[in-house]
Amino acid sequence: MPIPIVTALKRGLSSSTFDPTTVLSALGAAVVALDAENRIRYVNGAAEQLFACGAAYLIDHAATDFLPPDSPVLSLVSQARDGNISVAEHGVTLDTPRTGHRTVTVQVSPIIETAGAVVISLHEQSIALKIGAQLTSRNAARSVTAMAAILAHEVKNPLSGIRGAAQLLEQNAGEEDRVLTRLICDEADRIVALVDRMEAFSDNPTVERGAVNIHRVLEHVRRIAEAGFARSVRIIENYDPSLPPVLGDRDQLVQVFLNLVKNAAEAVPEEGGEIVVSTGYQHGVRLALPGSETRRHLPLVVSIQDNGPGIPEDLKPNLFDAFVTTKTSGSGLGLALVAKIIGDHGGVIEFDSVPRRTIFRVMLPMVQDGDGK
Repeated sequence: MPIPIVTALKRGLSSSTFDPTTVLSALGAAVVALDAENRIRYVNGAAEQLFACGAAYLIDHAATDFLPPDSPVLSLVSQARDGNISVAEHGVTLDTPRTGHRTVTVQVSPIIETAGAVVISLHEQSIALKIGAQLTSRNAARSVTAMAAILAHEVKNPLSGIRGAAQLLEQNAGEEDRVLTRLICDEADRIVALVDRMEAFSDNPTVERGAVNIHRVLEHVRRIAEAGFARSVRIIENYDPSLPPVLGDRDQLVQVFLNLVKNAAEAVPEEGGEIVVSTGYQHGVRLALPGSETRRHLPLVVSIQDNGPGIPEDLKPNLFDAFVTTKTSGSGLGLALVAKIIGDHGGVIEFDSVPRRTIFRVMLPMVQDGDGK
């Protein structure tokens, strides 16, 4: 029979100076202990983050106050308790107002010393899955890159000839025909502008990385938003002032967050529209920087939350692909470019979306010794 995590910790650490509770609180996986009546008796720090509330509130509440009665987690709890065995399941979906939409691996083990008690370990898979989805989006971006290169050579040159011919015709055309020649010129310019935007997906990014104060970037974005497209939207700032500088390119980061805030402003309702911009620090995510064997921690998190209607379910799997958009007049290149810029910085972007609460989270590397030298 497997040894429950609590028992193993007690056996392994009983003679040391480490407190098992402290060790459990340091784990990245959420740990929750339930008694025989399914009341919460212990949570670690990761569980507090998962359920978005502190241990003082969670403890002594029933598990069904935070999970639906038909949750697969509670089903596994019953199996572990009835069979007095450890059980586990991968790919379990948590979708509650407190946790948001997450995919987790669940392991439940009985606590032998206490009748009916179990300990639950919830390890989130969402980050790994979203990184994999983002790598797929990068492949799509590479396809757009190749398409842009072809368009630049094969389309822009003929368009220049078409535009020139239209201008020559315009010189001898009547007033009614000039409307048509002007239309030809305008449409040619529009296609060239679209191709120019697609060329931003270059496979050879020239990101001049340096120390960037992310709060100055966000403050600049907020001023632009409040002076223009978000004049009627309430913007709330929730910053952690102790964060170290981000390793990145200031102008490109301004472009990223300006795009995200603009999308949020366009999504919120006309009355009571609200955007929350937050910064924080989290452990546990590492990713290799493009063009380098170096693996960096991504502890700096910037979140953009809005109270709009949410992202349609059919768009969620491909949201960062080019030409995918919810806007009737959008080109669908904005979020694809955002994902590419964040990828060029060695970061990750993810999102959770339900009606009245959509959050985009950008995880970025911080400056380390030797950067920019």
